[in-house]
Parts: sequence; C-alpha cells; structure tokens
Amino acid sequence: MSEEIDLTGDGGVIKTIARHAKTDAVGPTTDNPVVDVKYEGVLAETGEVFDTTHEDNTIFSFEIGSGSVIKSWDIALRTMKVGEIAKLKCKPEYGYGAAGSPPEIPPNATLIFEVELVACRPRKSSNLGSSTEERARLEELKKQREMAAATKEEEKKKREEAKAAAAARIQAKLGSKKGPGKGKGKAK
Repeated sequence: MSEEIDLTGDGGVIKTIARHAKTDAVGPTTDNPVVDVKYEGVLAETGEVFDTTHEDNTIFSFEIGSGSVIKSWDIALRTMKVGEIAKLKCKPEYGYGAAGSPPEIPPNATLIFEVELVACRPRKSSNLGSSTEERARLEELKKQREMAAATKEEEKKKREEAKAAAAARIQAKLGSKKGPGKGKGKAK
C-alpha cells in the first residue's frame, strides 16, 4: 500500500491508495460531479462489515458536495481518479458522529472504507434553459415524425389509387375480350 495522506489536516480522514488510477484518468469536477463507486465499510473497532456493494455487485452513485453522503466521502472522493481504489479511515466527526447510525454503526465509531471510483459524470440537467431546449428539440422531432407519417400516408394512398386503376384496366380488357365464344357454356 501507499503512504497515508491526511486529507483534513487533523487526522479526521486518512487516505491510503490501494490501487493507483491510470495516469490519464479523470476525477470528479464541477462539470462531472456525480460519481459511481463500489465500496465496503467496516467498523474500525471490530472489523465488522456494516455495508458493502461487493455482495450484490452494485454501484452506488451520488453527487459530490450535495450533502447526500458523510463528510469523509465528499472530502476523499474529490481527490480520487477513475480506477483508483483507496482505503479511507474516517473519524466520527467525518462519519456519523455521536449519533452513529443504529443499529449498524454505533455512536462515535471510526469507520474504514475501501472505495473504488468507477466513473464520474455530469448531473442530469434541471435548469430551465436546458429543459426548454429539450422541449423544443422534442417538438421538432414530433413535427418531423408527423410530416414523415403524412408523406407515408400520401404515398400509400397513391399506391392504392394506382392499384385500383390497374385493376380497372385489367377488368376493362377482360370485358372487351368476352364475346360470343364456342364451348360448353354457350347459351342456346
């Protein structure tokens, strides 16, 4: 393992890189604040696993800085790159604090996580400009589909008219060829 890195300056979040990312790997940014991670969390005191994505091979996603995860994750994930695996030792004040998260995490628990940063991506846009643009784009697509459907319907109508005209010509030819003929069905 690599050296321990004190991310908070007070020993509250210690990061140790277990696997380095490739040199050209990217990390979370303001343009790509949503991260996908795999992780396992254990209680430092007992070594007991309290949460993991490894058992069901799932991905956990969250937006950095949104307050949806414990402080230590917001701090540590900002320093990681895609493909990196890090061990994070988190003091209670950067985890679940004096309250804990019963029944899995007792009060004032120091937590250890092994976290792999799988991906970084942009948040789904919710601003008015983008939704207006998206609505306009969808309206344009709808118009194009309607025009294509109308053209298709018109072509279908022309084909049916041509078919009917051809059938009428064939019928007319057959009618003109009928005349007095020889044979068993001849009227008396």
